[in-house]
Amino acid sequence: MDGKTGVGVRPLRADARRNHDRLLAVARTAFAERGTDTSLEDVARRAGVGIGTLYRHFPTRHALLSAVFQSEVDVLLDRSRELLDAEQPCTALIEWLRAIITHAAVYRGLARALMSASGDASSALARCSEPMREAGDALLVRAREAGSVRADVTIADLMQLTNAIALAAEQSPDDPELADRLLALTYRGLKG
Repeated sequence: MDGKTGVGVRPLRADARRNHDRLLAVARTAFAERGTDTSLEDVARRAGVGIGTLYRHFPTRHALLSAVFQSEVDVLLDRSRELLDAEQPCTALIEWLRAIITHAAVYRGLARALMSASGDASSALARCSEPMREAGDALLVRAREAGSVRADVTIADLMQLTNAIALAAEQSPDDPELADRLLALTYRGLKG
């Protein structure tokens, strides 16, 4: 079963819970400081546990990434629900995409990881990306129904494009306006 409902899942012992929480905190800091390709051995060492303990809690890098980013994903999902009532549906969609780019900018390598996992439903990152696609699709459908977005635009394409913009901005730290310029081009392209 799953950890959200608690059905069929034994609660972690207190020491295991502490290790889990410490690994998440250290990973969050390491990913923000050094990027998502930070050595997992380094994360385990900084958390004061062995690599086996890390892998017991997070069997893959994507599982650790997913756990680290879940709270930020929840914030982005909340924001998408708020934007569903916006007067300008296309502007709301672009605002939400900008929030995703801003989030990705905090963790060097996140956009690349999301792009690489986008077609893999079995990836642990799908736990984050599927709800994001659904939230984005609701905003896209609303914008399409308002006549402000072309009919052939898909949420899958928009999510890949958003990750590509975040990756481009990450690769061009001397151009802080790049993401906004690329998002403005995207906005014009959505209208056809």
